[in-house]
Amino acid sequence: MDILRIRTQRGLELKGAVFDGGNRENVLIMLSGICSNVFQNDLLVATGELLSKNGITCIIAHAMDSFSCLAYSDFSTGKQKNTGVVFDDFSVVYEDVESYVKYAKKEGYKNIILAGHSLGSNKIIHYLGNTPDDFVDYFIVSSPIDIMHWWKIMPDIDRCFNLAKQFVDENRGNDILPYMFGGFSPMSADAVLGFYHADNLKNCPVISGIGETNSLYSIKPNGSFIIGSKDSVVGGDAEGFMNKLNALTKHPYNNQVIVVPDASHIFYNKHNEYASTILDCIQKHFAFTAV
Repeated sequence: MDILRIRTQRGLELKGAVFDGGNRENVLIMLSGICSNVFQNDLLVATGELLSKNGITCIIAHAMDSFSCLAYSDFSTGKQKNTGVVFDDFSVVYEDVESYVKYAKKEGYKNIILAGHSLGSNKIIHYLGNTPDDFVDYFIVSSPIDIMHWWKIMPDIDRCFNLAKQFVDENRGNDILPYMFGGFSPMSADAVLGFYHADNLKNCPVISGIGETNSLYSIKPNGSFIIGSKDSVVGGDAEGFMNKLNALTKHPYNNQVIVVPDASHIFYNKHNEYASTILDCIQKHFAFTAV
């Protein structure tokens, strides 16, 4: 794994990670989920390592702050944990994704696969549904979230949201909340409010009904939707959730829905199965299209 530095149009340097496949044939760009980076999410590492061993370059596309790592004490478990993405700006998601895609295009990769996990999937849906470019050849959406449904089921969300508003009103938007956001990670007050108001990422509203579906319909390349059968944030029907999302695309019969048995939202203890599924999608798609 090597460190990758990407400069956005606004001048900010994003720091990602690259697992080099040794050629310029296929590259997968993976947008990580909220509070996730390559240093503390083994799912990303497992995917990068397996793809690179099979000749596919994998770029882990971190957002604004997710390259950094913050150590904190989780008093609910009495253990030290690490996290990323304490600070993020969801209003510039399109620019962030575009920066990685244009980097891959400039580097001369023949086939660009754009993938996301969790909120990273919402990010790539936003980009794919709004870009005028045809740089991406295939997409992989895994474990996307209906944000407003997610907001209702996560623990202590209202407490975090109200405290975040208080911090921002007191000009303390960069301060990290003293409560775990969603019960799993620290986050700055600005990032919490930005997440709640990120209308550009409310593009999977099949449970809450709050959001838009035009981005899904406007996606041009074919792709795959991957989810764990025990995903806890999709209303109890993982496969049904993904089938509804796929049905909102322009050509649903050209895509596939894949359910990984007994896997959770973060594919805990199923990282290798997740990585193998990603590899299988890429190999089958490009073997078919090359004929």
